[in-house]
Amino acid sequence: MVQDMIKILDQYWYVFLEGLGGTLSLAAITVFFGMIFGAVLAIIKLSKSKIVQFISTAYIEIIRGTPLLLQLYFFWLFLPKYLPFEISDWTCIVIALVINSSAYVAEIIRAGIQAVDKGQMEAAKSLGMSDVHMMTRIIFPQAVKNILPALGNEFIMMVKETSLASVFFINDLMTSYQMIKSATFKPIAPLMITAVIYFIVTFSLSKVVKAMEGRLSVSD
Repeated sequence: MVQDMIKILDQYWYVFLEGLGGTLSLAAITVFFGMIFGAVLAIIKLSKSKIVQFISTAYIEIIRGTPLLLQLYFFWLFLPKYLPFEISDWTCIVIALVINSSAYVAEIIRAGIQAVDKGQMEAAKSLGMSDVHMMTRIIFPQAVKNILPALGNEFIMMVKETSLASVFFINDLMTSYQMIKSATFKPIAPLMITAVIYFIVTFSLSKVVKAMEGRLSVSD
């Protein structure tokens, strides 16, 4: 087994590296845009309008209450059929992942905003600050500090969840595994290598997140 792993890694290391790059880029793009849409959703959910709150809450609950694979299939089948222009499989999968991530990030950001001392909000309003000015200058900077570790954990989770993209032949680590398995007719050894790569990446990222938490707690 070990000899097979060494041999396959020596012969196909560049395929694994390309797949890892695809996985990390997919996760990074997903979390980046998920943060943008998640922030909008969080603000909407904190709105005073009951209708707007309901729409945001319904969106978040539906996305969080259905499997990611189902969402991937839905957008993969729905978007190319009903959009008036061509859209690639990669774009469909990214959109689905962003929508999924935004629902989770929205709750993270909402919790971060609500964790900010309400006295600061009241002080800002007493100074005549608009809601937008208060959010951008006072609330968000503090909320971001509170939620950075949680966003780091979301990125780690997305690194693992992007493995589902291989079902749609999107370039990622699991797709690389399938290619190598087909080329070598050896399913176990390349699977073990893939598992080790995932573990190294997620373990390293988790250590970074823990270090970040430690530094933030000290600064507080």
